[in-house]
Amino acid sequence: MARHARGFDTDAAHAHLLKRDRKLAKWMKKIGPIEADPRWRKSFDPVDALARAILYQQLSGKAAATIVGRVETAIGATRFHADTLAHIDDPGLRACGVSGNKTLALRDLAAREARGEIPDLRRMSTMDNDAIVQALVPVRGIGRWTVEMMLMFRLGRPDVLPTDDLGIRKGAQRVDGLESMPTPKVLAEVGERWGPYRTYASLYLWRIADLAVVAKEPTRRSQD
Repeated sequence: MARHARGFDTDAAHAHLLKRDRKLAKWMKKIGPIEADPRWRKSFDPVDALARAILYQQLSGKAAATIVGRVETAIGATRFHADTLAHIDDPGLRACGVSGNKTLALRDLAAREARGEIPDLRRMSTMDNDAIVQALVPVRGIGRWTVEMMLMFRLGRPDVLPTDDLGIRKGAQRVDGLESMPTPKVLAEVGERWGPYRTYASLYLWRIADLAVVAKEPTRRSQD
């Protein structure tokens, strides 16, 4: 059974992309090398990470962190699991500032964990990207983008291209000098030229999109 390593050689990815895409290479030289994400080396709990992703949705980082802190205090734990979330009822979650939809999502996540439907890190190490996406998107409130952020920033998978991400699409638009953003389908086709390091290409596309906006605060992503 093949195992997937966490993280990848960013020097090799950098050299590969410089050769594969002349237009992207110009931006890469301007921006400089992007270092490896240190979270690739750290263990994490997929259920806890998904719960936090749910709580952070559609909120500023500060507001979400406040709500997360309240829930941690209420359940008496710093890890979100079926057993710890059982320490608080729905009105209690609402009192912490958790919306009704997010409460339903947390309960669904906890129920799926209890049924053994959420793969742990060991099991994920034997699953390819699509298999992990298919295992997690049935969770209420968890979409493909959220799982892709986990694949990129927590699991360190080298070949992930979030084609629905606006920042990625804006970056690709600038790289190719397009009048409008490429559709997700077109971006997926274009992105074939960046394989097997589409994750590293994505990091540049985000940077390129950010450079287009003066004094723009970088967007917090669900795995930040």
